Amino acid sequence: MARAWTTMAPCLLLALLLVAVAGASGIRVDVIRLPSAPAAFREAPAFRNGDECPPRGSPEGRVDVAMTLDANYLRGTMAAVFSILQHTACPESVAFHFLAARRDRDPLAAIRATFPYLDPNVYRFDPSRVRGRISRSVRHALDQPLNYARIYLADTLPADVRRVIYLDSDVVVVDDVRKLWSVDLASHVVAAPEYCHANFTKYFTDAFWSDPELSATFRGRRPCYFNTGVMVMDVAKWRLGGYTRRVEEWMAVQKRKRIYHLGSLPPFLLVLAGDIKAVDHRWNQHGLGGDNMEGKCRSLHPGPISLLHWSGKGKPWLRLDSRKPCTVDYLWAPYDLYKAAATALEE
Repeated sequence: MARAWTTMAPCLLLALLLVAVAGASGIRVDVIRLPSAPAAFREAPAFRNGDECPPRGSPEGRVDVAMTLDANYLRGTMAAVFSILQHTACPESVAFHFLAARRDRDPLAAIRATFPYLDPNVYRFDPSRVRGRISRSVRHALDQPLNYARIYLADTLPADVRRVIYLDSDVVVVDDVRKLWSVDLASHVVAAPEYCHANFTKYFTDAFWSDPELSATFRGRRPCYFNTGVMVMDVAKWRLGGYTRRVEEWMAVQKRKRIYHLGSLPPFLLVLAGDIKAVDHRWNQHGLGGDNMEGKCRSLHPGPISLLHWSGKGKPWLRLDSRKPCTVDYLWAPYDLYKAAATALEE
């Protein structure tokens, strides 16, 4: 486990308060932004490499982790980064890559103030690249351009990044991330936990399955569901195989003929399902946010856990703030670095 020293410097009031609003019947409402309500985060401990780790800055042993950076999910991103650093033996060997859609300095400033010893890489993701390709899904949050940024990782990251772990902002890692990093991809371009017991047909419409030309895409494969919120990607193979273009082609089909309902996930499944490297399920205890419509509480799946994932509508920080948390949300709470603006002003 990494050694940690705490430096309790004053926190900077920078970022944005996340809120959820209950809408009128029949109106779809998700997280909204309140620019006038700044968020404050405690400064995290400075985690250092253990004796067995390479020197800081050494390319040897480097673990590249990519996430999106969005003010609406900043509180989750902070918790995810904190959890990764806390549970790895070599925290100074983790390189963070953030994709941001807005020219908004507050989230990045908040990251740097909370983790002053990190040197994160930030890349501008142009929303116009996907805006014309996005089809309306079952939940507004799934329609945001930044939700599609994972498709363009290989086009965005520098050439020296040949492998990357992509993580959603609603996860906490409770194991050494180097174990996930070291998975043997063999000839595959993506590795992720695979769920072959799930009803795969529900991820696509009747219009898809009734079209023999479209459904033939799975011929010769045994497609299984996997969640794109936790992936290990061979960036070099993704580039060489033209996978960005292949995913975009299915998004174009979706614009002409509605073949799915769930945002950025189905085109990934169309291209990769049945052709990924399966990873132990412990690396994505997903669905803790409930379904995409109501976000009702769910229990943990049996078995060991290395990563907890609040995929679905319910986010732990919103449920905790509303004083209506699910039991699993208390597993996220220890990694929450947020403190209310009122409390920060009193200190």
